[in-house]
Amino acid sequence: MSLERFPLLLCSYLRALMPLKGRSWWFGLFIWMAAFAAMESAVSRPAQAALELRVAIEESVSQVAVGSSTKAIVRDSSGRPLGEIAPMNAFIAQPKQGSVSLDRWQSGQIWVEPTGGGYAYIGDRWYRGRTLVVPSKSGLTAVNYVDLEQYLYSVLGGEMNGNWPQEALKAQAVAARSYALFHRQKAINGLYDVVDTTASQVYRGIRDESTGTQAAVNATAEQVLISGGQIIEAAFHSSAGGCTENSENVWSNPVPYLRSVTENFAEVSPVAQWEEAFSPIALGKRITGVGNIVSFPKEKIKTTQCGRIISMEVVGDTGRRRTVSGEALQSALNLKSTLFNIIPQLPSAANKDKAQASPSNFQVLGRGFGHGLGLSQWGAYNLAQGGKNYQQILLHYYQNTALAKIQVK
Repeated sequence: MSLERFPLLLCSYLRALMPLKGRSWWFGLFIWMAAFAAMESAVSRPAQAALELRVAIEESVSQVAVGSSTKAIVRDSSGRPLGEIAPMNAFIAQPKQGSVSLDRWQSGQIWVEPTGGGYAYIGDRWYRGRTLVVPSKSGLTAVNYVDLEQYLYSVLGGEMNGNWPQEALKAQAVAARSYALFHRQKAINGLYDVVDTTASQVYRGIRDESTGTQAAVNATAEQVLISGGQIIEAAFHSSAGGCTENSENVWSNPVPYLRSVTENFAEVSPVAQWEEAFSPIALGKRITGVGNIVSFPKEKIKTTQCGRIISMEVVGDTGRRRTVSGEALQSALNLKSTLFNIIPQLPSAANKDKAQASPSNFQVLGRGFGHGLGLSQWGAYNLAQGGKNYQQILLHYYQNTALAKIQVK
């Protein structure tokens, strides 16, 4: 049984068992998990973590469910064992008087450490590694301590399709490893290195693992990208729309390895080209302060060399004008990228004086998905389909870099 099907099967089984009363449904689930553990034993598991990453799973929540697929040791903030929790039982951790309360225990911090290679349960998902729950100003934060390579098994499935070409997945593995280690080294947060969303990298636990993601991670084990002797912040995005961006156009500061490159191929992807449409009234509700939008003067549009919008002026039917950044427009209109054009659609009535007519609609024609920095995931897919290996893909998107192996101790 593949691991990515486990959460779906577990949910189905839970729904079937919920009508049972008392502990009987948990007992039935425990029997089911025992059978699952036997089938899952064939899936590869790296050795115990040599390098752990700290991933924030729940942050500043009022409570969080934690548990383990096997017997777990509960420890206090000093690492002293407090007791054990039985497998397949969800316990609710809550803040209490500046500490963490879990079942019959209370401590400044609570560790839940699965035994025998078991999985940690946090919130509503299963993860490899162990769990730390700490109090925060507005509740609790739950952090997954996980082996870096095991973390990547999931990240690849969250960021790409595990059935994609191996060379594309390998490129993503090296980029994601580099990104994680860069932030681990630079971490300004004392609790965690990265979060589990697109604010860092998508990480949803074992549900996103597959034989494809595991193979790509294992094949590139410990490989990172370096520039100037340092691991790089290997930013990536879904689709470049034909041209990646210079870092200073997105992050303000120039970075030597995040330079604009042109994709000399016709990208095959669902986000290579896209379009949206808005009425003047709808635009006025999303871009406030000028009334209903009537125009976007071409002479007031600033773009990057690739064509991404830096800023543009919007004119309303009140006569008021305002300048809006490309990122603000993307957010307000919920667009996939800042690589777009806005085309006014004039009324079609033959007796209209089209020189004087106000647009009845605005069509937005765009390309790509994401900020446009570094690796394009769909670009990597297309390059791999065209016969490029992961080294070639990486060195295309990350200029002035080299591949290196980290020394894990």
